[in-house]
Amino acid sequence: MTSSSSQRGWIAADHPSYRWVALSNTTLGILIATINSSIVIISLPAIFKGIKVDPLGAGNVSYLLWMIMGFLVVSAVLVVMLGRLGDMYGRVKIYNLGFVVFSIASVYLSLDPFTGGAGALWLIVGRVIQGVGGAMLFANSTAILTDAFPAAQRGMALGINNVAAVAGSFIGLIVGGVLSEIDWRLVFWVSVPIGVLGTVWSYKSLHETGVRREGSLDLPGNLTFGIGLTAILVAITYGIQPYGDHTMGWTNPWVLAGIIGGAALLALFCWIETRVADPMFAMSLFKIRPFWAGNLAGLLSSIARGGMQFMLIIWLQGIWLPLHGYSYADTPLWAGIYLLPLTIGFLVAGPIAGVLSDRFGARLFATGGMLLVAATFIGFLLIPVSFDYWEFALLLLLNGLASGLFAAPNVSAIMNSVPANQRGAASGMRGTFFNAGSSLSIGVFFSLMIAGLAAKLPTSLTGGLQAHGVSDQAATAAGQLPPVASLFASFLGFNPIQTILDQLQQAGIPLGSPDVTTLTGKKFFPQLMSEPFHHGLIVVFGAAAGMCVLAAVASFFAGGKYVHQDEPVGAEATAGTASPEQE
Repeated sequence: MTSSSSQRGWIAADHPSYRWVALSNTTLGILIATINSSIVIISLPAIFKGIKVDPLGAGNVSYLLWMIMGFLVVSAVLVVMLGRLGDMYGRVKIYNLGFVVFSIASVYLSLDPFTGGAGALWLIVGRVIQGVGGAMLFANSTAILTDAFPAAQRGMALGINNVAAVAGSFIGLIVGGVLSEIDWRLVFWVSVPIGVLGTVWSYKSLHETGVRREGSLDLPGNLTFGIGLTAILVAITYGIQPYGDHTMGWTNPWVLAGIIGGAALLALFCWIETRVADPMFAMSLFKIRPFWAGNLAGLLSSIARGGMQFMLIIWLQGIWLPLHGYSYADTPLWAGIYLLPLTIGFLVAGPIAGVLSDRFGARLFATGGMLLVAATFIGFLLIPVSFDYWEFALLLLLNGLASGLFAAPNVSAIMNSVPANQRGAASGMRGTFFNAGSSLSIGVFFSLMIAGLAAKLPTSLTGGLQAHGVSDQAATAAGQLPPVASLFASFLGFNPIQTILDQLQQAGIPLGSPDVTTLTGKKFFPQLMSEPFHHGLIVVFGAAAGMCVLAAVASFFAGGKYVHQDEPVGAEATAGTASPEQE
């Protein structure tokens, strides 16, 4: 550990106040990274309108997906390597560089000079660069905190940091809804002053206090891991898009090659890591029960939470808000506002659970939190699609409280269980599970929802159009269109009926005498989607509840309070061994 006398900055690394400087700075870094993982999701209607791209035009669904997935894929793939580099060259050094990259990418995104496909590609490239900066922040923030805080206070510190990580994904929905109402470029500009502030502050205040892990970069491991995970996540992105006459693309040879080839490369990665002298990630850490069980629970929780975000946005923007008189242009803003109870619940429970887990261990809070989250998913299935808001808000609040109970104890248990010189890599792997879960949730839950819609939507769409003057031939043709278009229309708070009618007319199919005013109004499409959406929701939230129950089992199996044997367990410097509560 570097002597405090040689440290730069206004507070020395061994000063009691330094830990709070580290906490506040890393919390800002994590917050800006995770806000930007979701801020674009709810702002997509304004972004597409701003760059003049029809979201339902041929091939444009790929632009939509990659504006979301570009950030998530890069973050998921790079965090392990960047955590390993932090162990080798300094966690603070890599973390500080993350603020710089993130700030530059935010400026780049805000200055998009193009429209159409070129404008969309500019934004996708910017999101990828932004994802690199976010990965640098994400990979090393947890390790910096673990270095700065003694074991007895670590749960509280990691709890606050992890609350920022998960709450950021909720806050992004609100901020995106508000800013996109004013100007879509503000969605990216808002990160610039925060990024500049974080850059200056981190370079002036943070010190290298961690134990360095000497060695060389594991090139074969990095390549097999990066290419393998990228192949799987990219394949999933295209798996939810139509292929030929199929509703989805899971039979597409390229999709199958990506999933099978990616899985093979990840298996090869695991084999390489047990053979090389300086592995990118020490597979031996998976022998530590709190580590592997905590990461499994975190992955399942991240998939369920990511899927819930998308489904709630579709529910509000595409169905509930239009049915209650809101214009499609205003639905992103109001969807963010109506999701506030979710964020409030998480912000209340997260820090409290972190503090209590320092005293009592993670098992009770993490296990109970996941079981309560599963119960709220069942609750969402029991309320009608056109619900009374109070019951929806109550379920959101309970879900937020339950997620807060789980998040902080889970990350504290994971990071406490690893040796000090492995914290950067361990933090990176935890970040990979977190970000990969968010990416996987798109493929998993959209696929489940599309499958659910495919069973009901064609009949509803055909019958609804016929009832409002559309010819039988045109209505039947509309019912045979892939349901993914209607799903993404709901996701964007967009009525696709006019687009569908235009496409049929361009194909030379006679439309009959459609009641265009009713068909393109606020209520026809949401009413049409209500029953098929609820059918799909049963499949989606049923799967999410099952994942949360499995996460609860993993959390219970992880054990209670455990601190790695080279770490002090007492308040400041008590000679440390693993706590007897680890069983």
